[in-house]
Amino acid sequence: MVIESKREQIISLIRREVVPAIGCTEPVAVALCVAKAVEILGARPECISVALSGNMLKNAMGVGIPGTGMIGLPIAIALGALVGRSAYGLEVLRDVTPEAVELGRRFIAEGRISITHDRQAPSNLHVDVTVTDAAGSTARAVISCEHTRFVLLQRDGITVFEQTPVADSAETADDIALDLATVYEFAMETPLDEISFILEARDLNLAAAETALRGDYGHSLGATIRNCGMKYYGDTPVEHMISYTSAACDARMGGAKVAVMSNSGSGNQGITATMPVVSFAADMNATEEQTVRALILSHLTSIYIKQSLGRLSALCGCVVASTGASAAIAYLMGGGFQEICAAVKNMVANLTGMICDGAKPSCALKISSGVSTAMMSAMLAINGKCVTSSEGIVSEDVDATIHNLTSIGREAMTETDRLVLRIMTSK
Repeated sequence: MVIESKREQIISLIRREVVPAIGCTEPVAVALCVAKAVEILGARPECISVALSGNMLKNAMGVGIPGTGMIGLPIAIALGALVGRSAYGLEVLRDVTPEAVELGRRFIAEGRISITHDRQAPSNLHVDVTVTDAAGSTARAVISCEHTRFVLLQRDGITVFEQTPVADSAETADDIALDLATVYEFAMETPLDEISFILEARDLNLAAAETALRGDYGHSLGATIRNCGMKYYGDTPVEHMISYTSAACDARMGGAKVAVMSNSGSGNQGITATMPVVSFAADMNATEEQTVRALILSHLTSIYIKQSLGRLSALCGCVVASTGASAAIAYLMGGGFQEICAAVKNMVANLTGMICDGAKPSCALKISSGVSTAMMSAMLAINGKCVTSSEGIVSEDVDATIHNLTSIGREAMTETDRLVLRIMTSK
């Protein structure tokens, strides 16, 4: 049983890691950093210099910026300077208007923005912004290791705030160390009124999905499956899961001005940890309590895996989040801890190695692969089938299996990460 003090720590962890975000969190984090620097400067900047880690560049190059009809970093930077408010956190671009977008276009056209790759960045998630006004005054803001963690603030070279960056992972010194048994016990035993806040993830991400199903965002994968897929998928739980999950991603990656509930700094991970579970729970006529516990199991499993993987890596985040979703689906199918362990092992045996080649509209395709694999892995688990420790990177212990996955993503795929970025920046 999870003791009360530990339970409170886990609730605090979930509330910190599962938060609303408007737009892809990498360009949004850059806009947030710019907004903070401009606030310190106290004047509209004449020029903005931004130095980014490779993973930040990779994840911000090809994604739509909400409310702009534009793609990529320059417009995010310009709007962060013009209308961004750091108090909004990952909703920093909440106040974007058509007039602001036009001003942003002009700001870009005037050559006021400089973007460079910081090859010596201390973290895969690192943003270093310097803004300069007409009088030559400067302000600097640095975000590192987490999307909203400021580690340095300066005005005219004088430090006004400084914090030592945490390790390059999702886990901070204040976080509780997790294992899958603790995750499961927390999800199953915590009083419902203490965790029902997770239903906000259902409401936000479902609204994003419905926005895309009514419109034309990204590659419209969700709408295509919903409108044209009946012949191939039928009116089935699998079709519902894939269409709703990919639709929410279509909206987010396509620049819809909607908030989604993120997980561990990623909106797509938040969507993938939420929508398959919500959709399947509805199709299974699950009670609200079952839905809440399934969502907590999915999101907390994702948080646990990210603790050892890190915020950004060469491994696609849908691998992490869809593993959480598979655990939740197994629970909704009537499974207990052993079946959930089997579902996780089945996921690791299948999806390990899927690369992250940046945030972009085609992320919906990868998410749909994760969702279909989550369903398949849960079905196998419920029917007593589990990939064994004699196969590949799966270990007998489920936590060791998870750490095998994260070691590959964090360590073995670093050269893959460099090559992916080189390919992306040389096109």
